[in-house]
Amino acid sequence: MNTFKKGGIHPKDNKIYSAHQPIVECGLPKQAIIPLAQHIGAPAKPIVQKGDKVKVGQLIAEAGGFVSANVHSGVSGVVNKIDATTDAWGLRMPAIFIDVEGDEWVEEIDRSSDVIRECNLEPKEIIDRIAKAGIVGLGGACFPTHVKLCPPPGQKAEVLIVNGVECEPYLTCDHQLMLEHGEEIMIGIQIVMRALGINRAVIGIEKNKPDAIARMQELAQKTLGVEVKALKLKYPQGGEKQLIDACINRQVASGALPISVGAVVDNVATIYAIYEAVQKHKPLFSRVMTVTGKQVAKPGNYLVRFGTPLTQVVELAGGVPEGTGKIIGGGPMMGRAMNNIDMPAHKRTSGLLFLPEEESRRGIEENCIRCGKCVSACPMGLEPYLLSRQSELQMWSEMEDHHVMDCIECGCCQFTCPSHRPLLDYVRQGKATVGGILRARAAAKK
Repeated sequence: MNTFKKGGIHPKDNKIYSAHQPIVECGLPKQAIIPLAQHIGAPAKPIVQKGDKVKVGQLIAEAGGFVSANVHSGVSGVVNKIDATTDAWGLRMPAIFIDVEGDEWVEEIDRSSDVIRECNLEPKEIIDRIAKAGIVGLGGACFPTHVKLCPPPGQKAEVLIVNGVECEPYLTCDHQLMLEHGEEIMIGIQIVMRALGINRAVIGIEKNKPDAIARMQELAQKTLGVEVKALKLKYPQGGEKQLIDACINRQVASGALPISVGAVVDNVATIYAIYEAVQKHKPLFSRVMTVTGKQVAKPGNYLVRFGTPLTQVVELAGGVPEGTGKIIGGGPMMGRAMNNIDMPAHKRTSGLLFLPEEESRRGIEENCIRCGKCVSACPMGLEPYLLSRQSELQMWSEMEDHHVMDCIECGCCQFTCPSHRPLLDYVRQGKATVGGILRARAAAKK
């Protein structure tokens, strides 16, 4: 079995709590709070006003630029206000507040369970539908998908890499999606191949999902140009550059994008959303998320409409377990501790993890012993101990010189550090600062 070559770790996957739990649809909220910045890039611009009536699937905010995404209502009702809301980390963000009345959908959405296999659209028509539907990468980055499917001049896609790895511990929503909607995902893959003008796709799935591997291999045998690769367990194999290395043995250079080696990478949940958008005219207004933890009463995979308070999803899972020390948005490696769960679900919401008190305490920070474990573990070939110290000392130009922008914030360095140093915290802060400096520098040149 293949895997990527540089760095990586083997944390316990802890999938058993929510694995193979069927997807359960979460009920409607009384009020939906729909953020306008659910993606990388410019926030969407509202096109509705207070008092307007909206339906499920209706466009309520348009993309604010090329690197942006449309936002649609996941509920029907009346717009109460357009105001700021607070996210799980205390930051303010603009949102549309909708008082829910019934469940009326826009007429063009095909709500049947019929699987639509044929797609004769031209590539531009496919990409236009994807853009119209507001689809973004659901593997974590939330980069607008229509942008990714339009390679820059002089570069051409050769292969589609489909990310079914789900290497983040605890999370199982992608696994369950492959089991329940594998056929639709396979059709979505063919649609993306058609949009890119390519005839090859590789689906990467880690070997701890043997049933998903078997299901997708069965479907791939009937689909021209699609193959499934069972991969060794290794975190962070779901990273774009790591997955490309594991699946097709090509290495993306520092600062380069996957398209530089002819690859486009999409998560299985994104592919499923593409199927629904192109074949069912359904915009992206809901997603499957995992609610899990060792003490959660009903861990599972829940289909949640954007704008639904996370507290409502948690109630479905049996409530906040007694003795919870931290609630993580996402998984334990790349997720972040949340201040509250009153915030709404949105396109970035892949999961909620409840860590017991004894597992949520950090070790006491000690001096670096120069063991080099963080260097060996880094999948990007960086020197986390050095970048961390440079960030602490605000040595921004030195961080830039040492390629801090290549960091994918996977947490391998912090996980392996025997001195319990907050390496990722410092590197993440430094990366954000250096990124701001680079953007300001680029703007000054225009």
